Amino acid sequence: MARNRTDPPPARRPELRLPPLRPHDGGLEPDGDYDGQEFRGADLTGLDGGGARFMDCALASCTVTETRLRKARILDSALTGVQGVGTDLAEATLRDVEVTEPRLGGTQLHGAVLERVLVRGGKLDYLNLRKARLRDVVFENCVLVEPDFGGARLERVEFVDCALKSADFTAATLKDVDLRGAEPLEITGGLDRLSGAVISSGQLLDLAPVFASALGVRVV
Repeated sequence: MARNRTDPPPARRPELRLPPLRPHDGGLEPDGDYDGQEFRGADLTGLDGGGARFMDCALASCTVTETRLRKARILDSALTGVQGVGTDLAEATLRDVEVTEPRLGGTQLHGAVLERVLVRGGKLDYLNLRKARLRDVVFENCVLVEPDFGGARLERVEFVDCALKSADFTAATLKDVDLRGAEPLEITGGLDRLSGAVISSGQLLDLAPVFASALGVRVV
């Protein structure tokens, strides 16, 4: 589709080319170094990989329930079909990462840094991105239920054919954020922080009652 001059600049997507990978044999270790490895069908429930570094890795059909990856670095890697509840990625760094068909609930990414990240398909419930920094991030064909962007900084973030339900942008800072592809677009907090975002005229009509309520305007 041709872009208009008023459109925000598009997010830069990751260009991932994984080398031949070695099967990973074992669990996770704090501050571990994983380079060019494939985690396939691994059950990482409850394991501690805090501060670990994943470079040129693939995680496929892994279970990450309550897996501790605080301050981990995930670089030039692909996560496919990961599932779990309560995964701790607080203050982690994700750069040049593709996440495909995740099924995650209550993932903790507060204080994290996401750069050139593509989330395609799947469902993310109660995603905690408070005070995170997102730059060149795309959410595509996925469902986000009650994501929390409170205090986060979003720059060149796109929602493409994506359901955004009960999102909270309280105290967030937005720059070149494209919300036009979000259907539905439901915002429960931070309407006053949408400067720097673009929405469609139809979305504006849908959000009109919420805007009116936030401004204290009675519609009769």
